Amino acid sequence: MGRFFEARKHTIFARSARISKIFTRVAREITMAVKAGGPDPDANPALRRAIQNARSFSMPKDKVEGAIKRASDKDTSSYEEAIYEGYGPHGIALVVVTATDNPTRTVANVRNCFNKGGGNMGTSGSVTFGFQRMGVFRIKPDGVEAEELELDLIDHGLEEMGEGRTEAGDGVLVIRCALSDFGNMQSALEERKLDVVESATEFIPQTPTELAEEQAEKVLKLVASLEEDDDVQQVFHNLV
Repeated sequence: MGRFFEARKHTIFARSARISKIFTRVAREITMAVKAGGPDPDANPALRRAIQNARSFSMPKDKVEGAIKRASDKDTSSYEEAIYEGYGPHGIALVVVTATDNPTRTVANVRNCFNKGGGNMGTSGSVTFGFQRMGVFRIKPDGVEAEELELDLIDHGLEEMGEGRTEAGDGVLVIRCALSDFGNMQSALEERKLDVVESATEFIPQTPTELAEEQAEKVLKLVASLEEDDDVQQVFHNLV
């Protein structure tokens, strides 16, 4: 019985830590959006997107409003995006997107993760040439005629559309567009009142690589280590 409760306690703790990490990530998205475009979501598409993402992760409304209010304070730390790249075990390419108020700390932490995880941190451009940064939207498929929507969105920059799943395992339609068309696509989806679960910019690998299970586990262990860092927002790789 004791082992059962210890295992359950560990599971609850891990889930709580994961939720805390997600909320930290979303709060930084909100901060960067407010600092760049102001606290009014109607006039700030980036803030609308951040709020949308907060809702998709069930972030309480008071926490969202609190994050906007804090970001509006001139004394609140400003975060900037910093991208680091390198190779993990077995030559797998990794792109690490961070939001930081202290680049010196962040780069040291990221480099430490690479070193401990059997990887090598590279210079700017050493890995990203193998990825395409795209706008990605995940929408609920309920009541959506996929083929009709696909044709409709081509004029707004649609490049790819297919099926996918959220982190929670829910089925979604995944819409991808060029980074330069992100705003056009966001406006098109809002005008059609589609239920957007999540929107983001993502690095899509151009040459996916497959590894044996044991090799892949080493790569995913490094990815998990990077994702645990408070400054890390997203980690992308070309592992299948």
